[in-house]
Amino acid sequence: MASLRCVYCDLDGTLLGAGGSLVHDHDGGVSLLGVRAVEACHRADVELVLFSGRRKAQVAEPARLLGCRAYIYEAGSALVLDGEEEFLTGDLLPRDGLSIHDQIGSSGAPGLLLEHYAGRLEYHDPWHRDREVSHLFRGAIDALEADALLLERGHGDLRLVDNGAISRGMSGVEQARAYHLIPRVASKARAVTRHMQARGYEPGETIAIGDSREDLGAAASVGTFWLVANALEKDPSIAMATAGVANLRVAEERNGDGVYEAVITELAERR
Repeated sequence: MASLRCVYCDLDGTLLGAGGSLVHDHDGGVSLLGVRAVEACHRADVELVLFSGRRKAQVAEPARLLGCRAYIYEAGSALVLDGEEEFLTGDLLPRDGLSIHDQIGSSGAPGLLLEHYAGRLEYHDPWHRDREVSHLFRGAIDALEADALLLERGHGDLRLVDNGAISRGMSGVEQARAYHLIPRVASKARAVTRHMQARGYEPGETIAIGDSREDLGAAASVGTFWLVANALEKDPSIAMATAGVANLRVAEERNGDGVYEAVITELAERR
């Protein structure tokens, strides 16, 4: 097996535990295994790249604290590599003083979704504020059905990304999920591929770790994709999405403990 050169890792629900904490596990107990996974990457000279649906500021600071030279934010809409930012949003770019988020808002697409799915979809307050690209919602809807609606109503340049189950509740919804409305061409998988091209990494030299369907898309770009255990516990339907994903592995542990399991296992097997 090729030496491991890069790990792409999601934040919420993956590296981070209860309350978005790096030093707590899934149940809120203290655990430093997520930190040790980061340490293991640095000691083995393996690049760690955070890829997240969070806005830029919410990824840039963890990336700095963890010593990452690159990170991907807002569900793959942008890559920051050695301080240089690249939007991966096709023709939809910041212009005339308007952010991509502003342009998506003025298109009417967010309003369409909120009206059509009234009672089942709402803005993910307060995390939907101050974003550069995506409109962030929470609720319980079929993202593929929403995509069909967007296409039918003339918004085919956008798509709704299901970024997994969340702990924040919503009235009338048993298990709320996070959704990002982003340019159709943007994805975590595309951002991972772009980073690999820039660094010259081969697929077999990389792994990705996540907990959602959108994270799972990166499996097509990397050598191995790891799901942390809590991904299937919170959303059993992910099992259907994994059918045919030949390079999938599922960690026995949850969250940061699962990230540690994935990193240590890969490093040990590649000696």
